Amino acid sequence: MNISLTSQQKNVVLLSMAKLIAAEKSALLQANKKDVAQFQGDDLAMQERLKVDEAKIKEMILSLEQLIEDVDPVGKELYHFTHENGLKISNKTAPFGTVLIIYESRPDVTVEAAGIAFKSGNKILLKGGRESVNSNLKIVDLWHKALTENNISTNWVEYLNYNRTETQEFLQHPAQKVDLIVPRGGENLIAFVKKYAMCPVIVSGRGNNFIYVDAEADAEMTLKVILNAKTTKISACNAADKVLINSNLPNRETFIKKLIGRLKEFNVEILGDVALSTFENVTAFSDESLWFEEFLDYKIVLGSVNSSEEAIEKINKYGGGHSAVIMTKNDEAAQKFMESVDSAAVYQNASTRFTDGGQFGLGGELAISTDKLHHRGPMGLQHLVTNKWYIYGNGQIR
Repeated sequence: MNISLTSQQKNVVLLSMAKLIAAEKSALLQANKKDVAQFQGDDLAMQERLKVDEAKIKEMILSLEQLIEDVDPVGKELYHFTHENGLKISNKTAPFGTVLIIYESRPDVTVEAAGIAFKSGNKILLKGGRESVNSNLKIVDLWHKALTENNISTNWVEYLNYNRTETQEFLQHPAQKVDLIVPRGGENLIAFVKKYAMCPVIVSGRGNNFIYVDAEADAEMTLKVILNAKTTKISACNAADKVLINSNLPNRETFIKKLIGRLKEFNVEILGDVALSTFENVTAFSDESLWFEEFLDYKIVLGSVNSSEEAIEKINKYGGGHSAVIMTKNDEAAQKFMESVDSAAVYQNASTRFTDGGQFGLGGELAISTDKLHHRGPMGLQHLVTNKWYIYGNGQIR
């Protein structure tokens, strides 16, 4: 395998891959049908992520085309310094080396995330879930064809068709050097990887996002945002799970009844704290752990707070560190909220559903990191690099 690839080499492989996906669309859809037919369980989110259709194939191709257009992230100078003794010191972006992506259900990750890792100059190890094995193996076969067509080693993209025991063994005793692991999936997967991994892990995927309805919120706008954030894609980590409503909101009762009515139209199960469980169609709950839970389902919690400060405190205690929203006309209150909430993405008057690499102008995303190191929020092409120091001298000694 080459030590490194040029931008041109990387781009021609990505172009070949885009063409192959278009040409082999029927075979890919057929492989996915087999996965969907074999899927067992009642996990709505996983089932939704598993399915590949015409629209998803178009998105796969688009993500590759955008990567081709994007600037190569490797070799960008971040810092330059000339020492008094004449040493020229430069810090530049560099690939991690080998990136392992462990994910559940989503065959599009095999295209989009692998494409980002490849354009960033990294070797990619892919470990998909058993529920999407036919789709994933078909896509990896296309990667290998794209690489072979351009006289580049197929070792750049490798699929680990392991069961749980084999995966654990690989994490604890990797058969090859792994520099970074990105788990994309539910909390159980993330906990499993963090427990056994012997190299850095970027935590990705946990949502549990909050929307705070301030006393100065626009009621109609707020209804529209909550409905979008909760119901458009329940399998997404950027979906909303909790709504906190200020007790001083004008016409509060009317607003809450209207919100409940709209949520019920989408068959959303509504749970409420002590203050809001008195409303019709709202179920009371007493278990505090529910506030921590990410639902990935047609389920939402409504809670009452007396101030922005109380909302901030609650979000920082229970939220997943992913996305949080304040609905308010008061820009000063919004700014204070956005600066105080400990989330990767904070919003004023917009849906959490925008926390996404494509929507943030990154083209695509490897993951949405809720860690603060090495990067936070949607991780695109420019973020999947580390750095390296280059020092040029002519015999200097210290």
